[in-house]
Amino acid sequence: MRRIQLAAVLLIAISGMVWASDYVVPTTTLAAQTANNTSAANGFVNQKNGNLGANNVSKVDVRTLLYSGATTTVFAHLMLWFGDGGHMNVGYSSTDPAQVQRQITDMISRGIDGVVIDWYGPNNFIDQATQLVMSEAERHPGFTFAIMIDAGAIHRSSCSGCSPQQSLISLLQYVEQKYFASNAYLTIDGQPVVTNFNVDGSGSIDWDAVNGALSVHPRFLFQDNDGFNHAMSDGSYSWVMPQASDYGLGYLSSFYDAGLSFPKIETVGSAYKGFNDSLASWGSRRIMGQQCGQTWLQTFSEVNNIYNGAKQLPYLQLVTWNDYEEATELESGIDSCFSLTASVSGSALQWSVNGNENTVDHYNVYISTDGQNLMTLTQPPVGVRAVDLCSFSIPADNYKLFVQAVGKPMMANRMPGPVNYSPACGNTAGPGTGGSQNSSFTASPTTLTIPSGQSGQVTITATSPSGNGSISLSCDYLPANLVCSFSPATINPGSGTASSMLKITNAAATSKNSSGRTRGLMYASWIFSFGLAGFVFVGNFKKARRVLPAVLACALVGSVMLTASCGGGVKSSAVAPAEAKIYTISILGNSASSQMSAQVVVSVP
Repeated sequence: MRRIQLAAVLLIAISGMVWASDYVVPTTTLAAQTANNTSAANGFVNQKNGNLGANNVSKVDVRTLLYSGATTTVFAHLMLWFGDGGHMNVGYSSTDPAQVQRQITDMISRGIDGVVIDWYGPNNFIDQATQLVMSEAERHPGFTFAIMIDAGAIHRSSCSGCSPQQSLISLLQYVEQKYFASNAYLTIDGQPVVTNFNVDGSGSIDWDAVNGALSVHPRFLFQDNDGFNHAMSDGSYSWVMPQASDYGLGYLSSFYDAGLSFPKIETVGSAYKGFNDSLASWGSRRIMGQQCGQTWLQTFSEVNNIYNGAKQLPYLQLVTWNDYEEATELESGIDSCFSLTASVSGSALQWSVNGNENTVDHYNVYISTDGQNLMTLTQPPVGVRAVDLCSFSIPADNYKLFVQAVGKPMMANRMPGPVNYSPACGNTAGPGTGGSQNSSFTASPTTLTIPSGQSGQVTITATSPSGNGSISLSCDYLPANLVCSFSPATINPGSGTASSMLKITNAAATSKNSSGRTRGLMYASWIFSFGLAGFVFVGNFKKARRVLPAVLACALVGSVMLTASCGGGVKSSAVAPAEAKIYTISILGNSASSQMSAQVVVSVP
């Protein structure tokens, strides 16, 4: 009898372990949330001019900094001279195809639509890199590039004995032949776009004659307020003004007002983090402070003060993607000087902050059993600095919790080390017990099979004896082929219970996930184990008394083996069969006082 009891205790213990591991379905890793996730070189370190070393940077779409409903096309100004002997060593070469691929992929991940290349003429290092950018841009439909003729190209022109105008014509004829035909080249109404930097300062230019010398007539964009009045002007772009005492905000305001006076041509706004040329070989110690990210945010505020959904800014240029020498680079991110410290007190995860919270987009709270593989528990908005852990149905176990401050676009993310947590909310009986004794947030059913073009329904129920106020509902970790809708989208349980019907529609089946397969294997191990025990009991109870401990031991070993072979069940990195398309969707409930979540596993046959 003791052996039977011992085996039963072991089974109960292992079941608790499985429940705990089943709850944490990793959605990311600690390395992914803390390591360099930019195209900056891994070895790049902080510079005294304000450039941030290689970092984990927010990938929130840069367009979220613009006014609501913005349709603005966003470009990054790109320098392609790194790796050439005359410039700072930043750890990579602009003529490395893999680096160009990393840069464009990184830009796209941040919401950037294209690049404007600072170009210095044909048949040189920069031109070689420009051709790599063209080839890579062509691999990303919708991503474009354009050429900016730098005044330096006029001085370096291979047109021996030519006037500045003749040199410019020669340069543009090369651009026309080499780049205009690319399907990734930026056009407006079918015309390729060309900008320039201080070309008029190189000498007298007859722009009508320049345009007439080309077979394909481009749209010429000039610079600053005067650019709108320039001969042949199709618009103008703004830039960073390091000499301005007000961080260039007055200049930007004046530029946008000027642009509104020319509604038939293009206005290209600008956003920048600051300026510092103290490390440039040509520098004259022009410095515009970054103000811990406030300069960056203020340049967007200038746009938002003038433009809106009914009055759109057509284009915005980020100054710059990678000018490390003048410290305008955004590639490695912006230092917001923000930090946080997390702790657990009772059932509350709470955190204190140091710095300006207007540089934070939102918080991520992660839970982990091993400190390396993380599951998003909830995503509190800015202003919330505590989470009621008893609002989640977390099984008894030892966990590590992380709080991450996700920066506003381009700003560095910040996530301190973990805090330990062991639930004591009365929900230790395993999954599906409804959470804490004070509140619960559940989904029923927790698994759905939804063929392509069809829908499934889930009842979301919140119980709050103490009264939690209104709870807004949303879906997270939702793949592109699945669409969530709630009826209603906000519930108020008051001091009781409230429900909403969640409809999940499968628009198309396009991707895969392995979590459902590993979980099925884990559950199958338990069915197999208890099936053997049941067979023994039914066959001969007396014999069963003798063999049951062995059977239970086998069940225990078999369960552990199956769990281990799947990498701990839900932590598996095994790839699901080609026909399996399984998604673990988080249902979030956000109220003024707490953040709750439940999971629904959707299978797409």
